[in-house]
Amino acid sequence: QVHLVESGGGLVQAGASLELTCELSGRTHSSWGVGWFRQAPGKGREFVAAISRNGGSTSYVDSVKGRFTISRDNANRMVLLQMNSLKPEDTAVYYCAAEPGIASALPYSADYRYWGQGTQVTVSS
Repeated sequence: QVHLVESGGGLVQAGASLELTCELSGRTHSSWGVGWFRQAPGKGREFVAAISRNGGSTSYVDSVKGRFTISRDNANRMVLLQMNSLKPEDTAVYYCAAEPGIASALPYSADYRYWGQGTQVTVSS
């Protein structure tokens, strides 16, 4: 079992940066693959980024490549999403998700059983 809590969202202007944090609690948290997803109003949930259990593999949706960076700090039980050069189209609720034993950075929401409650990111033009 793992519990996830996201933080770091907010209201920023286009071009600004935010860092989202996903705090994981539970046994052997370092063995969990983690993904970030987002859902904009009126749209479905979209994959953003993922990281494998050892941090050696990452993946990103094309629209955020070069702007967002996912990383993990197992010592502090956190997965971070650094978001730079934010655009209004990045506005959404951002969720982190986790699944034990994922050796790859999987981009599919169906691969993750455990989800946080989400944090709102709003980017104004």
